[in-house]
Amino acid sequence: MMASEEPDQAVLVLRLAGPLQSWGRHSTFHRHDTHSEPTKSGVIGLLAAAAGRPREADITDLCDLRLGVRADQPGSLLRDYHTVSDYRGRPLPTATRTAKGTQKPTAPTKYTHVTQRYYLQDAVFVAAVAGPRPLISSLAEAVRNPGFPLALGRRACVPTQPLLLGVDDGPLEDVLSAVPWQATDHVKRHVHVAAIDLATTVGDQHGDDVVNDVPVSFNFADRRLTTRRVRHTWITVETGVKDAHSTEHHDPFTLLGW
Repeated sequence: MMASEEPDQAVLVLRLAGPLQSWGRHSTFHRHDTHSEPTKSGVIGLLAAAAGRPREADITDLCDLRLGVRADQPGSLLRDYHTVSDYRGRPLPTATRTAKGTQKPTAPTKYTHVTQRYYLQDAVFVAAVAGPRPLISSLAEAVRNPGFPLALGRRACVPTQPLLLGVDDGPLEDVLSAVPWQATDHVKRHVHVAAIDLATTVGDQHGDDVVNDVPVSFNFADRRLTTRRVRHTWITVETGVKDAHSTEHHDPFTLLGW
């Protein structure tokens, strides 16, 4: 076992993969963006849901955890087309209200509104969360038996298995370096090198970048974020290719006898 970062510290290792993921940033009713990798807000939200914590619960202990994310399969950006309308056939309301408190209708009358939703499709990430061992152990058990349904950012983005890769004693960066490459088989089939460099973002109080993704509260009436410092780096992992120098390649026409 590798020595831990601090006494009685541990690292929870998650595999964040699914058909769709959406790690929100700059989201409004009209447009829901996604970050290119899991945010701390999204990962903390997943862990809070696993622990069965309601939105009004205190999440200070979870926010104090250190997060590292490795992009094993970045995926691609998907823009989903949405429309909003009133099923009763009425004009859409505006945010403006009358003196009686009712919403004013759109002027000119508008019956359909187009909204945009962005997702990451076919992406796979390794998220390592470091903190006090008792808390990390309880979160690992919670992920195995979640109190609320778990999601990859937005509620509709369901994770695939395995979600929990385990708990390790090593420093955060060492754990991220030791986890085997988690890309899907159809991606691995097209790789012919012995090792691959994976983009990684690690929480670091001396990091040279600042991101606004630490949740202060998940309460709908008081949703707030604050900032943290991060460091961007690369981690090299083995691909598992037995003969990286082989000139053999897959020829689909061999199935036809050509």
